[in-house]
Amino acid sequence: MLKFKFLLWVFAQLLQRQIRHNPDCARYVAGKQLRFQIRTTSGAGRHYTLRDGAIRSSAGLATDAQFTLNFKDAATGFAILSAKDSQAAFLKGLGSGDLRISGDFLEVMWFQGLTAFLQPPKTISPYDRTAF
Repeated sequence: MLKFKFLLWVFAQLLQRQIRHNPDCARYVAGKQLRFQIRTTSGAGRHYTLRDGAIRSSAGLATDAQFTLNFKDAATGFAILSAKDSQAAFLKGLGSGDLRISGDFLEVMWFQGLTAFLQPPKTISPYDRTAF
């Protein structure tokens, strides 16, 4: 449970760093107002508020979140959120029922675009002939 809670806290810090240091990310969030939460079925979680080009997070749940990512348990949430191939893990979690999404699906899609800024840049191997 502690790893999951720590990951949720770090998530906001990483996003805020991207907003401050990546002009593309700053443009992506400019003018956006959003409140969402990430939680477990048992109720552990954190909510996030994006407003005025900044993201803030608070422990606990919000009553007015525009969408919620609800994981079966903390271990599952940690595994999906920290997976190297996060998109595949996310889709697998949805398919298995380990992750449920409620709320405004358009905002969830926008959020997926935001999380793309957290992915490491793709590097091209000098041995990869398909890159040329």
